[in-house]
Amino acid sequence: QGLPAFASVGDVLNAYEGDDAIFVLYPKKIAAAARTFLNGFPGTVLYAVKANPHPAVIKTLWTSGIRNFDVASTREVDLVRSIAPHAKLFLMHPVKSRATIRQAYEAGVRDFSFDSADELQKMLEETGYAPDLTFHLRLALPKGNAAMPLSGKFGADRAAAIELLKAARPHVAHLGVTFHVGSQCLDIEDYGRALSWVRSIVDDADVEIDSVDCGGGFPVAYPGMSHKPMGNYFAAIRTALRENGFDGLQILGEPGRALCAQGGSTLTRVELRKGADLYINDGSYGSLFDAAQCAWKFPVKLHRATPRIAEANEPFRFFG
Repeated sequence: QGLPAFASVGDVLNAYEGDDAIFVLYPKKIAAAARTFLNGFPGTVLYAVKANPHPAVIKTLWTSGIRNFDVASTREVDLVRSIAPHAKLFLMHPVKSRATIRQAYEAGVRDFSFDSADELQKMLEETGYAPDLTFHLRLALPKGNAAMPLSGKFGADRAAAIELLKAARPHVAHLGVTFHVGSQCLDIEDYGRALSWVRSIVDDADVEIDSVDCGGGFPVAYPGMSHKPMGNYFAAIRTALRENGFDGLQILGEPGRALCAQGGSTLTRVELRKGADLYINDGSYGSLFDAAQCAWKFPVKLHRATPRIAEANEPFRFFG
């Protein structure tokens, strides 16, 4: 995949002579996460490219069987096309420039998300009212229990969603709805509540839909943020789909973090120690954003280029 390969972190440290943090990928862990979703999720799996757009991650997922990718920009469209030219791309960002819509359509994208009348009109105009479009209406959800709620960022509220479904249906070959329960969702029942919300809106709109996209939010196990097995999430979604009459539709899911988070590490160097404070060569504006801004604890392990006799553990603070 164009990256140097090492047998251990110690080998990496002994070989590296640079001054930056080192980003490490574990392809086997990424492939294992892909298998978990491909074998268990009750529908089509899209990788949310924004979670980690490194070419090696895209290639690993493609060779592991992921054939669909959620892209958010023309840059991501071009990236995936350069690595996996036969992948199916879904432009699921509900707010896009006209140029992005036009260029994505020219690159073969036919699935687009929207959450407003203005966005719907832009997509129709910039694709020339093409007959082969699939539009996915992004719904706003009542606030759930995710560690990072996204309910205030995107999505049409109930009244607007009903009108948008009616407005879009005559113009597209396929119409779907999509939602996002929030990043790092630790409450499995949030997916069931979201699907019930979708059912009530579709019923009130009295519009036939072709697909339901359950979005992302699938968690990974950070210290202090344990979650139930991923199979439990899949089972809960499958049950909620059946109970709400969606099991005959195309079902989509957009895991990002859950496919790539455990497949990478950041090796930072301690530049200085002041008592219990460690100053490292990465930080909140680098790969440690969630740790700093969201106060999420990442698993931490000490590595030395030259091993020493183990010392007693003691707490430290980190500064980037």
